[in-house]
Amino acid sequence: MQPPRYPIGFIGLGLMGGPMALNLLGAGTALVVWNRSPAMNAVLAKAGAEVAKDLQDVFQRCEVVILMLRDSEATDTVLGRRGGTIQARVDRHTIINMATHSPCYSKALEAVIRAHGGEYVEAPVSGSRKPAEAGQLVAMLAGAADVVACVQPLLAPMCRKTVDCGPIPNALIIKFAVNLFMICMVTGLAEAIHFARSYEVDLGTLVTVLDASPMASDVSRVKAAKLAACDFAAQATILNVLENTTLITEAARMARVASPLLDTCHTLYAETDALGKKDLDMVAVIRALEQRTAVAR
Repeated sequence: MQPPRYPIGFIGLGLMGGPMALNLLGAGTALVVWNRSPAMNAVLAKAGAEVAKDLQDVFQRCEVVILMLRDSEATDTVLGRRGGTIQARVDRHTIINMATHSPCYSKALEAVIRAHGGEYVEAPVSGSRKPAEAGQLVAMLAGAADVVACVQPLLAPMCRKTVDCGPIPNALIIKFAVNLFMICMVTGLAEAIHFARSYEVDLGTLVTVLDASPMASDVSRVKAAKLAACDFAAQATILNVLENTTLITEAARMARVASPLLDTCHTLYAETDALGKKDLDMVAVIRALEQRTAVAR
C-alpha cells in the first residue's frame, strides 16, 4: 500500500475523538472532519480542520478515513452499510476504526469493506479523555501487514505507542484483556477507598501510601485522587465502562472462559447505572458499593 494521501478524514468528535483529532491537527495533519453534533465541528474548524458539508463529502475528499464512533450502528450508518452507499464510501479507501466493537463485528466489517474494494485497519485505543488530550493513548492495530505499516505513522500524534497485533480481530481481543485488567483495578481501588472511608481514616494519607506503593500507576494516581475528592467529572463514564464490560463478557462467554472478577465488575457498574450515574466517571462505581453497604446495615 502507498503512504496515505492528505487530507485525512476524521468522523466522530466525541469525548475521545475530539482531542484525538486536535492532536493530529497540532502535528500538522490536514483533516476533513464531520460530527453529528455541530459544536465540536466548530472547535476543530478553529484549530485548522476543514468541516465537511456532509458524510459523503468526507469520503469524496479523503482516501483514508478515521472512525471514532459510539457503536456498530453508528459505524454502519456512516459507512452506508444500510443505505446502499457503501461501495462509494469504501472503494479504494482505507478505513481506520479506532472505536471499540465486538471482535465478531469487526471481523465481518473487514470482509465487507474488502469485498467493496477497500482496506480496513482495526485500531482500538487504551486510555481515557486525559491521555487522549495529551496524545498519550496506546493504539493496538490489526489488519493486513502492509496496510498497518502504512497507517501506523499517521496515528503517532495521538499515541505514545502503536502496536501491531497481527490479523483482525487480535487488536480488539488484546484491548479487551487490557480493559478487563483496568476495570478490575479501578473497581478494587474504589472498594479500598470505600473501606478506608468507613473507618474515617485520612484519605489523603491513604492516597500518599498508594502513590508510593508498588501498585501505583498513572491510572491509580488519577483515580485515587478523584475518589478521595469525590470528583466524578467524566474521563471514562460509567455507561462507557458498562458497554465495555458487556462486550468483554460476551467474548468471554463465546470462548467459554471463566471471568469471575469481570462478572462482579459488570454487576457493580450496572448497579451504578441504575442509580442514575451513567454519565459520571467510572470511579462513581463507589456509589454502588455505598448502596450495598447501606442496605447491609
